[in-house]
Amino acid sequence: MSMKAELRRLRELDWRELDVREAGSWPLSLQLLCYALVLVVIFWAAHWYVVAPKIDALARAEVQERELLRQFESKSYQAANLPMMREQMAALEARMGVLLEMLPTGAEVPSLIDNISETALDNQLTIDFIRLRSPVPREFYTEQPFDIQVRGEYHRIGAFISGVASLPRIVTLHDFSLVPMEGGDTLQLSMLAKTYNHRSVTEDAQ
Repeated sequence: MSMKAELRRLRELDWRELDVREAGSWPLSLQLLCYALVLVVIFWAAHWYVVAPKIDALARAEVQERELLRQFESKSYQAANLPMMREQMAALEARMGVLLEMLPTGAEVPSLIDNISETALDNQLTIDFIRLRSPVPREFYTEQPFDIQVRGEYHRIGAFISGVASLPRIVTLHDFSLVPMEGGDTLQLSMLAKTYNHRSVTEDAQ
């Protein structure tokens, strides 16, 4: 049967008289068209209900794969550098131990004040006062400030400051004020000094 004859039969076909029960007698082109339409519907349904969920699952698996690869690379790097990191940690802990030993305990603060007084006297300075302030709690340590005021010659004051900075306990110096006294070469030094006490976990819990 020629294509022209099939097209003529389609044009002459009364679509209102079509009966599905008589589909076998329909023109061949119409049957083929219906078969194609059924195949399209089946393909669409299979894609929507079977393939699409698999595609979503594949996309999620690919994202998970990338995340696992990133974690693997990170952990591989950490494992490769673990010996070096342990050495660095040991060095930091040793350094921390040295620094903690340089921090006076609360009972050692009066001894530190005596050391500062001796440093001033060794440099022939007159001590007006060395006065403790209230301690200031910080997150990991307690700050113990105190005011210092001494009088003497310029070079001796410089030697005194250097001596305080080189004490075996950590002392930081702040808010310097150096003013000349009336008559002579005497200067008055006023400054704020701070030392620090380490706050242990036990002390924080109390």
